Amino acid sequence: MRKYTPKNDVQKKSYFNDRFFVAPETPKKNACNDEIYSKDIEVLKEKFEISNNYIEVDELVIFINPEDNIKVLTFLKDELEYEQLMELSAIDYIASRGGFEIFYEMLSLTKRKRLRVKTFIRQKQSIESVYCIFKMASWAEREMYDMYGVKIINHPNMKRIIMPDDWYDYPLRKTYPLIGDENAQWYEIDKIFGKEHREVVGKEERDCANIDRYDTKRFSRLGHEVEFGTDITDGKEPEHTPLSYQEEGGVPMIKKLHKDDSSTIKDRR
Repeated sequence: MRKYTPKNDVQKKSYFNDRFFVAPETPKKNACNDEIYSKDIEVLKEKFEISNNYIEVDELVIFINPEDNIKVLTFLKDELEYEQLMELSAIDYIASRGGFEIFYEMLSLTKRKRLRVKTFIRQKQSIESVYCIFKMASWAEREMYDMYGVKIINHPNMKRIIMPDDWYDYPLRKTYPLIGDENAQWYEIDKIFGKEHREVVGKEERDCANIDRYDTKRFSRLGHEVEFGTDITDGKEPEHTPLSYQEEGGVPMIKKLHKDDSSTIKDRR
């Protein structure tokens, strides 16, 4: 049986003080606890400046200078048998630290070990492309530029990969509105119809949770179906169509459900 703990003052014991929940960090262990990682760190420190290192969730994490990313990844691949670059991306720390944390996820099939290389760059600082070492970096670096605006130099085809080439701003930055900014709300209208039709068409509604009960052009409300484009702005709706939970015909083996055969429970039993 689970041990009982008094809960009289549990509301007073807030486990975080931030306005938003901050997930607790996973425990970090000394790299010396692992024989393979310990040797790797020794060799790396002889060649490069490693500002910090630890083991997190059985994976070695090292912090390097951004200017050394090419040299470090090349050394890891050629000398330390980390043959594969599995992933790379950025984390937005513009508000708290004024830049991005860049990480490279390495895998050694020979050692059966993973290693994460981390570095930090300022918001407008550029970083060298690692495409010359790992070809998989091509799309990942383009996505990093497209979504975060990280400047990557010496990439063979550095352009947006998801958003249109003329899209304004970078959608995965924490400052980017969830429903898009003003430019996003007018983008397709301007492209398809032209800016002169803004007042005719109206801006795009990018909030997927927004439902206008008087909009008869995009939404169908069960039991309140009306002809496409019917004007019901005065609140007067046509006669309701019969409420049905299955389309005509349906599945022969399943009993057809009608409204009269159902009941709504008002109170919980």
